[in-house]
Amino acid sequence: MTEYRIDDLARAAGTTTRNVRGYQDRGLLPRPAKRGRIAIYTDNHLARLTLINDLLKRGYNARHIADFIKGMQRGDGLAKILGVEEILAEPWSKAPSERVSAATLQSIVSSIDPLDFEKMADMGLIAPDDGDYLLLDSDTVYGFGRLIELGLSLTSLLNVFGRLDDDLDGAATTLITAARDEFVTRRGKGWVPRGDEESEWAAILMNEMRAVATTSAHNALNRALDRTLADVLKDYLQG
Repeated sequence: MTEYRIDDLARAAGTTTRNVRGYQDRGLLPRPAKRGRIAIYTDNHLARLTLINDLLKRGYNARHIADFIKGMQRGDGLAKILGVEEILAEPWSKAPSERVSAATLQSIVSSIDPLDFEKMADMGLIAPDDGDYLLLDSDTVYGFGRLIELGLSLTSLLNVFGRLDDDLDGAATTLITAARDEFVTRRGKGWVPRGDEESEWAAILMNEMRAVATTSAHNALNRALDRTLADVLKDYLQG
């Protein structure tokens, strides 16, 4: 590990020795080791100084930076440190859930094949739970059951809705990427909320995006189903 005297450290970090001492006094920078009367700094000090300089350029003050560093030292996640944990951690999916016995699940989907249950778990529909199962999306699982009663097979349903999930992953990536690009365009690369007002703005924006995206995707899928059903029915009748 590289060792620095204070002048060398300040030069490498693009700051001044006065700032280095000031950051130490505020608790933003760890105290150096002592070798006789000489203060010895390391790459860890340089990395911390680089972080401090970057945050200062983004408009954070010393108090914000101190809170940020204390959060990292406690092991807090980045979202919590930045004050947006509730925005990012809240799941967007609100599907109803239910706990059922293995026998009940087998009855709903008319299958005892472990591979079917593995596939459903991979799709996020169910989860094993101490011999029972959690229906993570009970609406879809019971919907499968109704289609199976009408003659469809679970295997075909899993294949079809598995492909649908893949398509929706692409749509979700498009929406989230667009939101990220909008943040970059309006606020600059690497922007994060500073203070309650900006955090509230980010929370409102993300919640509104969620609501509009959900409504838009639902309605777009219904329109696509109408169009496709009409085309397929026409071809089927002509055939």
